[in-house]
Amino acid sequence: MSEASLSVLVGILISLLLFSAFFSSSETGMMAINRYRLRHLVRKGHRAARRTHGLLERPDRLIGVILIGNNFVNILASALATVIATRIWGDSGIAIATFGLTLVVLIFGEVTPKTLAAMFPERIAFPASVVLSPMLKVLYPAVVALNWICGMLLRPFGIKPGQRSQDQLNVEELRTLVNDPGMLLPQKRRGMLLGILDLEKVRVDDIMVPRNEVVGIDLDDDIKDIIDQLHDTQHTRLPVFRGDVNNIVGMLHMRKVARLLSQEEVNKAMLMQETIEPYYVPESTPLHTQLFNFQQTKERVALVVDEYGDILGLVTLEDILEEIVGDFTTDVSDSSQDITPQEDGTYIIDGSASLRDINRALGWALPTEEARTLNGLITEEMETIPDSSVCLKVGGYKLEIMLVKDNRVKSVKVWQ
Repeated sequence: MSEASLSVLVGILISLLLFSAFFSSSETGMMAINRYRLRHLVRKGHRAARRTHGLLERPDRLIGVILIGNNFVNILASALATVIATRIWGDSGIAIATFGLTLVVLIFGEVTPKTLAAMFPERIAFPASVVLSPMLKVLYPAVVALNWICGMLLRPFGIKPGQRSQDQLNVEELRTLVNDPGMLLPQKRRGMLLGILDLEKVRVDDIMVPRNEVVGIDLDDDIKDIIDQLHDTQHTRLPVFRGDVNNIVGMLHMRKVARLLSQEEVNKAMLMQETIEPYYVPESTPLHTQLFNFQQTKERVALVVDEYGDILGLVTLEDILEEIVGDFTTDVSDSSQDITPQEDGTYIIDGSASLRDINRALGWALPTEEARTLNGLITEEMETIPDSSVCLKVGGYKLEIMLVKDNRVKSVKVWQ
């Protein structure tokens, strides 16, 4: 064999290795590309993305055409390398060609291009789709025949190669994706997304204002005290009741009260005429459902009732929105009057404080599965009503009971 012919064969061999690298990188790039970003680009009209998305609609056919091309060039390269090696080294050239070509194909035809494609899938997949799309049309009969044979072999295992995989995320997977440090989202927006996802797990009784903390108008009080309360209140809607919240009369909007207060005399009958029918919700209503219900009914305040119809507390639209966007204040002492920071880094917390409010205000992770308040958490852990000066540890937090009154934990010192 002349040197010119040998040079031509070597050039063809190098070209085959480049084709091998192309098919290997195309396979990895196509499979590694982000499907959600790809769909986003398709909706934006990106031509290469549309072409790539079309190929990935049937991954079995895409892999078929890639493997046909890759195996063809690799086998042809092996035969050509054997011919070249035997011309140069004789019979010993077969072994040299086998080991040498294996090493070259692994490095330049497999590992290197696949690693590159895994790191930059879009840069590989989009240009590759220009070649693979017409190849699939040309080799379509061979690809279909190959897929049919593979399908027959996989059918006993209940696998259908033509079936598309469902690239869908459940709530927990989406939460993991949002928490991924690789997502270029500001911390505040990430918290809002997580807050929306958590709406399905939280019920209205988890965030409601407890019954003993509900601020309202008691018609059994003196009218002068009621008027003073109306002048000083910070709420726009107040429940009106007689003696007890369970004896609810209605809800009073301060916008209507402002007109009454401008008159010389205000009596209880006039206040009752301005009340509207209360809006009740079951304690087990998920927050995402209640948010939708508030939107549908045009209400902003709801009374939470148990299965017996007794009022447990009050929930507002603002309470639900705070679960998404966080408190509207940034200072710990402002965001929760039940939490008092100490100079030594500990916190004095009211026993009736909501565990969710504490966790949100301090960035803690006190368990909320079995109890909703700090008092409930302590009694749940100790399985009894504790005495003062008792200490306990819950998770990574230490709690020292400061005051117990009326069979309830009133004040607790907490630190990590």
